[in-house]
Amino acid sequence: MKKGYLLLESGQVFPGIRVGDSSSVMGEIVFNTSMTGYQEIMTDPSYAGQIMTFCYPLIGNYGINQQDNENAKIQMQGVLFSNLCELPSHYQSIKTVDQWLKQSGIPGLANIDTRAVVKAVRLSGTMKAAISDSPDFAQIDWNQPLPQDMVSQVSTDNIKVYEGSGPHVVLLDYGYKKSMLTALLDEGCKVTVVPYNTNSAAVAALHPDGVMLSNGPGDPAQLQDLFGEVKKITSSYPTLGICLGHQLIALAYGAKTGKLLFGHRGANHPVKEMVTGKVWMTSQNHSYVVAKDSVDSERFSISYLNVNDGSVEGLSHKKLPIETVQFHPEAHPGPDDTHPVFQRFIHMIKQSKGEVTHAVTY
Repeated sequence: MKKGYLLLESGQVFPGIRVGDSSSVMGEIVFNTSMTGYQEIMTDPSYAGQIMTFCYPLIGNYGINQQDNENAKIQMQGVLFSNLCELPSHYQSIKTVDQWLKQSGIPGLANIDTRAVVKAVRLSGTMKAAISDSPDFAQIDWNQPLPQDMVSQVSTDNIKVYEGSGPHVVLLDYGYKKSMLTALLDEGCKVTVVPYNTNSAAVAALHPDGVMLSNGPGDPAQLQDLFGEVKKITSSYPTLGICLGHQLIALAYGAKTGKLLFGHRGANHPVKEMVTGKVWMTSQNHSYVVAKDSVDSERFSISYLNVNDGSVEGLSHKKLPIETVQFHPEAHPGPDDTHPVFQRFIHMIKQSKGEVTHAVTY
């Protein structure tokens, strides 16, 4: 087994064993607290440009199957494990995580003290990190910028149509997860997936009944050139924004975003629904949040707040059929408490068409 090292910009070094590809990479170090769903996590496009630390101590015990990918390939820069299983046991398993990483060209480290890594990130915040064969900091160019413009790299280049007999939803792809598409298709929708930079005229030409803005990687402020088009699109159609899509809608209507110290990444984040007072468990993956005091209270009400830190978890427009959520209602992996968000979106579309008048509740 070949030795490898994780080097943090803060000056700490963590030894481990090389797994996956043998290349050296730099990325933003983050961590995820989920106990299951490692295949879905590793193929979530929102991790593009990042080195991800699994908090759960045993990963890979049920191998890799052909069903659970959220994207066609692993999008993260690298991945860290405490104990990586070499002999998975599951009837659907077709390969080990190590084999998958090698085939995907993604480097990783196993036998890492992931608890110590997480403590370092919680103390200093997300930062630059490198996976290397050497513990020598002098061999790393710490001045090089982290990967930029990740949305353009994970978004589709072409329009893709998925037929259905229900409402027609245009899905703006900033790095969407397959489970989001599946949730819409399960509701009977026809879904047209379009590139992230599709303008309002092109969306109008598709004659949608509703629009969904997906999750995706990076700082939403880097997509400032799209804010005007996002506002035109969302003011014209019933809209659901998820994660990055939530942030982009907020920014398009004048709010601001900021970066959390170490983000929300896991499948057990409690959020409070403001109208009912109910608390729902959610799956989350993001660094940036909408600043609470920047939300235009004449236009939007805050629909959800994070129980742990009070950050904004959702917005609802007071006049237009626009709803946003910071969490992932498709919940792959994670609890499906908030899956009815999709049903409310479909109901919102039908209401705008005059097809229904009753309310949808949990």
